[in-house]
Amino acid sequence: MKLKLTNISNLDRFFNAVGQCSGAVEMNLPQGGYVNLKSKLSQYHALATVFSGGNIDEIDITTHNSKDSERLFLYMVQGR
Repeated sequence: MKLKLTNISNLDRFFNAVGQCSGAVEMNLPQGGYVNLKSKLSQYHALATVFSGGNIDEIDITTHNSKDSERLFLYMVQGR
């Protein structure tokens, strides 16, 4: 399922929510392709190159498990 998340200011909580997902969580790149956000190495790379100022204004994510989509949706609803 494709999700668009916006205005993420607490990256630790965001990556914690991603880490609790049971399936793959992929950040879709604007130029095509994706980054596996469950990989710590990918998280560090994304923090260094994609996210600016410690905030995520907007991110497109693909999950492959409906429970994971629900988990990330609840993360956005309950607070960032």
